[in-house]
Amino acid sequence: MQSSRNVTSSSCDEEGLGGADKAGPGLLSSIPAVTTTADTGPPAEKKRLGHTLVVNERKLRTPSPLSGANCDDDSEAESFRDGRTEEVDRDTRGRAFAWCRDFLSGSWKTIKEDDFQISIVSGGLSNLLYLCSLPDHVHCVGEEPRQVLLRIYGAILQVGLSCSYLFMNVCGLDSLVLESVMFAILAERMLGPKLYGIFPDGRLEQYLPNTRMHTEQLSDPSISAEIATKLARFHEMLMPFNKEPKWLFGTIDKYMDQVMKLHFVREAHVKKYKKLMKLDLPAELESLRALLAATPSPVVFCHNDVQEGNILMLEDRDQTSTDRLMLIDFEYSSYNYRGFDFGNHFCEWMYDYTYNQWPFYKATPENYPTREQQLHFIRGYLAEQRRYSDFAMDQTQIEEDMIIEANRYALASHFLWGLWSIIQAKISKIEFGYMDYAQCRFDAYYKQKKLFS
Repeated sequence: MQSSRNVTSSSCDEEGLGGADKAGPGLLSSIPAVTTTADTGPPAEKKRLGHTLVVNERKLRTPSPLSGANCDDDSEAESFRDGRTEEVDRDTRGRAFAWCRDFLSGSWKTIKEDDFQISIVSGGLSNLLYLCSLPDHVHCVGEEPRQVLLRIYGAILQVGLSCSYLFMNVCGLDSLVLESVMFAILAERMLGPKLYGIFPDGRLEQYLPNTRMHTEQLSDPSISAEIATKLARFHEMLMPFNKEPKWLFGTIDKYMDQVMKLHFVREAHVKKYKKLMKLDLPAELESLRALLAATPSPVVFCHNDVQEGNILMLEDRDQTSTDRLMLIDFEYSSYNYRGFDFGNHFCEWMYDYTYNQWPFYKATPENYPTREQQLHFIRGYLAEQRRYSDFAMDQTQIEEDMIIEANRYALASHFLWGLWSIIQAKISKIEFGYMDYAQCRFDAYYKQKKLFS
């Protein structure tokens, strides 16, 4: 993922699926569509771009999530090969203004729509993110925030109107409700942004000033150690959700069922879909299931999407502070196998989702963490874990076991988001090369499998 390295590519070789001599990425952001809690089925579309709540300095804009959704034209937006669109459409602006007026207090109740300010926020392969602001000449009359983050689930909900069966099985209305409950609990525990309002299409959140984290920063030793610390604390939380680890394979099974039923009409999609089907994914899934069943991994409350876009670098913290990061975006969080959080995060080192040309990501497979980088992360995790529990096992053996655990569960990360991306190629209106990304993920899966099976 590090842009300073020489070998970067915006997509993987289409012919390289499953091959031993082709380069392929791992996982990445943020984009995952999986459920927010343990066993509710896949949630809203997964977020894969940076969700760092930073206004994109290039002011890249995405189309309205409420316009033009259609399940019959293979919705992947390949028409955006010249870059993303550049304006917030009038319909989205009007709805955003109404939500802010209805859910916020003080001056938000009295400003005119002409004074309402809205900007695209970097991020969103599923949820679309906007920064809504009071104009400078309007003063607060109470404790109302001057800025809020608007998150619109949008695209999948609109798709649901015309493809209700696919929508209900891929997204699941229950998952949106559960994710909102989880967000509220974590906000109350001061482990996430404040929650200002929830409505069927999305929610209003606290805007936290922060510096955008870039993919290459994940390998910074001090940042990596703090991410490990934060993840260890997250894993220690007790949450009022089903504690059976049904999320991972429950989600993969649902995705697999949908993928096998898809019918693409766009010629490019048909070609890529047929190539993926030659991999015999159902049989491969059984192989993965058996491998992970033989790989010990404790069940903890997992984040399930620890990538640079879901980690805030808070601006009001000293740069030498060891508490300058905050995990955000918990919509995929659930009780799950610990190894998935490790492996999924390590895969994220390879991807830059801020790339502004088709397919809107850049893959650098050689940026997958080295053994020493993985040990650095694991040791930071174990150091924090010792604060909560004592264990007398041999540290060296624990580290070796965790390296195997992480790298085998990285396979599950590739498999899950590969399936997810095929589905998004069919239903999503967001500008991203979903089918290319799916091919990359499965290519990476087979490379990783040869090393750790």
